Amino acid sequence: MKKQEESIFDKINNGIKTSVSIKLLSIGLLIAILLIPNSMIKTLITERQASQFEAVREVSEKWAEPLELVGPVLTIPFERQYMANDTQLTSKHYAHFLPATLNIEGDLNPQIRKRGIYEVVVYNTELALKGNFSQIDFKDFNVDPKLILWDEAMISIGIPDMSGIQSDMQFEMNEIVYRMQPGIPASLKLDLGQTKLDSYGSGGHRSLAQQTGVNTKVAIDPEIESLSFGIDLDINGTKTLSFNPVGKATSIKLKSTWQHPSFDGQFLPDSHEITDNGFTAEWSVFDLNRNYPQQWVDDTHAISNSDFGITLFQPVDNYQQNTRSAKYAVLILFLTFITFFFIEVLNKKRIHPIQYVLVGLALTVFYTLLLSLSEHLGFTNAYWIAATIIIAMLSLYSNSILKSKRLAALMLVFFSLIYSFIFIILRMEDFSLLVGSFGLLLVLGLAMYMSRKVDWYHIKTKEELTHA
Repeated sequence: MKKQEESIFDKINNGIKTSVSIKLLSIGLLIAILLIPNSMIKTLITERQASQFEAVREVSEKWAEPLELVGPVLTIPFERQYMANDTQLTSKHYAHFLPATLNIEGDLNPQIRKRGIYEVVVYNTELALKGNFSQIDFKDFNVDPKLILWDEAMISIGIPDMSGIQSDMQFEMNEIVYRMQPGIPASLKLDLGQTKLDSYGSGGHRSLAQQTGVNTKVAIDPEIESLSFGIDLDINGTKTLSFNPVGKATSIKLKSTWQHPSFDGQFLPDSHEITDNGFTAEWSVFDLNRNYPQQWVDDTHAISNSDFGITLFQPVDNYQQNTRSAKYAVLILFLTFITFFFIEVLNKKRIHPIQYVLVGLALTVFYTLLLSLSEHLGFTNAYWIAATIIIAMLSLYSNSILKSKRLAALMLVFFSLIYSFIFIILRMEDFSLLVGSFGLLLVLGLAMYMSRKVDWYHIKTKEELTHA
């Protein structure tokens, strides 16, 4: 009888079974294909994080947006006369003066609000502002004293979200109390700048026109050398509280029960203390530290790029940790596949490409399981639950395809070590690169050791050795 001729499919199949090169190429191709669902998982993490930001935005709209306090600023109008076509005309201008000293003391009382499965950090802050303005001097502006409109003097304080105000505001100057009114008139030409506030913890920033706030007219005696003032504020905000150093000397003292403050902005605190009961922090900033002067006319200067303060940081950011863990997917795939490959070579086993695919899909499902669990249980608990499930599944599958309890136990140890190693890297913010580099070096050395006696040109499977 004539021997039946092999089909092209049979030739390819036999080539894959007997050729080490083709086996390695097929493993590399499988890793590349499995990176496609991994990229989809990263997109899913981004979408879930966007849902979290949307939840924070909705809560902040109802509670109050991040608070950046600007002021108080004293504005005094004056007139200038000039000739045009033989006619004397008058123009109105506004001189803005900043405090000589500004002292702020306050308590920051954090709260947790929930929107669905998401937690949002909000706060109420009670601030006491005190300080003084030096004697008002128009000499630098070259203004006729008769044209200064002292009776139109006004105090303004910039507050980005008026809905956060929780009590009436009484501004006291030289023992006279004035009630603050909503809004800052556009006619003042007072540019409180484009401030940068954290976009609901997204890591990015958004520009917020700081033109909203409160104001009141005040009585100014030009002969008084110092104008002392004080005001108490009771305001809600979301996550971030920041200030601008409008005083020639600005001093701020804050305390809170929040245990994880992040100090942001242009200036770090001169001193701070963080304990299990909360934190205290103190700042001292001078006019030379910022980019605008103590006084100017109209909109020649803006209060900008000098804000500083704190963010109520949430130490467990599930989505950031999920994103970092997903970056190691290709590493775990490579180490797993190369380990199975060496088991094939050294133990004369045969593993089908479909079995490689199923193992790779199980490794990929780990990240969706981790993401879904972490939204409810926190990242650490979710990681170990997901890892335990995947390790058990792959170890049992290894026992089935390798037909060896010893090799299955080896794979159990391997998967346990690799997931423990990745978890350690995720927890080590500052030393993750160092530890990861040495870990990879160790794996590479182990692979080189295992392959030192392999005759790559004469590799035969157990069946081929039997038939030989």
